[in-house]
This record gives sequence, structure tokens and C-alpha cells, in this order.
Amino acid sequence: MAIKTKSSLIPSCASPEDLKRVLQTLGSSWGDVVEDLERLEVVPLKGAMTNEVYQISWPTLDGEDVHRKVLVRIYGDGVDLFFNRDDEIKTFECMSHHGYGPKLLGRFSDGRLEEFIHARTLSAGDLRKAETSDFIAAKLREFHKLDMPGPKNILLWQRLRNWLKEAKNLSSPIEIDEFRLEALEGEINLLEERLTRDDQEIGFCHNDLQYGNVMIDEETNAITIIDYEYSSFNPVAYDIANHFCEMAANYHSDTPHILDYTLYPGEEERRRFISTYLGSTGNATSEEEVERLMSDAENYTLANHLFWGLWGIISGHVNKIEFDYMEYARQRFEQYWLRKPLLFKDVE
Repeated sequence: MAIKTKSSLIPSCASPEDLKRVLQTLGSSWGDVVEDLERLEVVPLKGAMTNEVYQISWPTLDGEDVHRKVLVRIYGDGVDLFFNRDDEIKTFECMSHHGYGPKLLGRFSDGRLEEFIHARTLSAGDLRKAETSDFIAAKLREFHKLDMPGPKNILLWQRLRNWLKEAKNLSSPIEIDEFRLEALEGEINLLEERLTRDDQEIGFCHNDLQYGNVMIDEETNAITIIDYEYSSFNPVAYDIANHFCEMAANYHSDTPHILDYTLYPGEEERRRFISTYLGSTGNATSEEEVERLMSDAENYTLANHLFWGLWGIISGHVNKIEFDYMEYARQRFEQYWLRKPLLFKDVE
């Protein structure tokens, strides 16, 4: 059922009365009156591929020119296959408590309301600006050091195996052959064996640090990392690898599913990011540390291609957001099979 408003629709909300009740309660707590949904102004925010996200504003009692703004997130179909929503909410609330990201303002059955952050969401091109990249590197280091509650176990390998099982259950025999899904269990085992080391740093990782999940205050240059749905403890090299891989994407283009790997950062750009990342804590950083993390991040790009390739297959079967998930998956798997022999030269 859709919610009709002054300027747009919220088409995917299954519980409009529930959302209306939450908006009215929130508005009342601020001294506003939200009775007539027709007065709401809604702006769809593009680039989200797991949920649908909207900016909602309404005039306050101070006058039509003064508006409240909140962000409404409508959960995408099938997201429970990717992560536990209750765990994600706990992470969101914990991050807010630590002063990171937006505040949770309210929940309804198939979504939630979040604080609207008055900062600019980055564009794809922003990631390539040296100064902005430095800010992101330092913020990511800070993020990885967060002392989050719960076990500090690596989730990557378990998640890959769970997603492979789901992808195989959802896929047709033709798709299983096309994506070589029967071979992937062995590939995951190989990656876990080759990439696991006792001395690798484990941190609280975002796991989805694409440009749309980074905001910047243009007055202070303060960086805010948002959307923690896929966050978990993982090797920090994996999170950096994910960020590098995301530089091939532009989710606001006419073909948001198309990836351009000629845009993958070169060695100099990767070295600068990792040097800034390691040096942001103020401790002396050796060239050996930089080289090791660069190598680890390159190797973890393989796991990242499998991660988002499986995500694409599952999403293509369960998510109704307008995005060519299957073609996206094809490109990620293509990169995996292309890059593996270059990175693991001793493996046939």
C-alpha cells in the first residue's frame, strides 16, 4: 500500500497507518502537528539497493517556511536473508550512542525513522579527491577501532557460506551453471585458508563503504559513515578492499549496475589511502606495515567479489528495487575469476 503525500508517494510501505502513528508521535514530541499526510513533502533518495530511502519534511507551527526533516527507511524485500534486523538495530543504536551517524527516531513494522543529517552525501567522483579520501581513511581507522558489544568473531566466511546456500536454493539449474555456484564452496574454503593469519588485525568493519554511505560536512570537513546493515567484525584489510572495489561503481548513473574496473585505484592511490589510514592514529608507521596491508587488501578483493556476487544473485530473486542485480553479480564473479590467477599465481 502506498502513502500519498503532497509531492510524491511512499510506494512500498506495507503499514501506512503504523508509519503515520510514528510520524505523529515524533512530531508531537517536537511540538509539531502531523495530522494530514498530504502536507508531507517526500523526496526519494537514489542509490539505495537494499532498502528504499526517503527524505520527509513538513512545516512546523513556526510557519510554512520552517520545516522538519527526517529520513524514512523502508526495508527491502528479503533483507532477512542478508542480516538480522534486530542485530542491525542494536548496532545502529550503539553507533548513535557513541556519537556516530544519525539517531534512531522511531520504528514501524517494515521500516524506521532516522535523524536527517545536514551534510552532503558523497558522489562517486568524491572518492578520487585526495583530500576527501584522506578524511575517509582517517574516519575508517576510527570506525575499525570502535569497541562494539558482542563477540569479536570474524563473520565473513560464515556469511559467504550462508549466502552461497541461499543463492543455490533460489537459483535455477541454468543460473547455478552460469554463476558456477557448485564451485564456490571450494573457492570460499581456499580463500579462508590463504587469507587467514594469526597476526591480521580484526576490527569492527562497515563492509559496505561505498560513496553513498559517506557524508561530509562541507564547513568542517567532518566525515560521517552511515548505514551499518552489513557491519560486523572482520579483517580490516577486507573492509579496505571493499572500499577500493566500490570505486568502480556509480550508482547514480543511467546504468547504476554497470561497474568500470578501469577506475579501480592504482598502486599509488591505494598506498596513499593505506598510509593515511595507518598514520591517522599518530603512531609511527613503517613501510613494511603499509606494504603488508596493501597486499592483504588486494587479496581480500577476491572475497569481496564473491560477497557482492552472491548478494546480487539473492537480491535479484527477492528484491523489487529497480536495479539489475543479476548483471551486477555477473560482473563481480567475472572479476573474481579474472583476478584470482593474478593474485594467487601458485593456484591452478
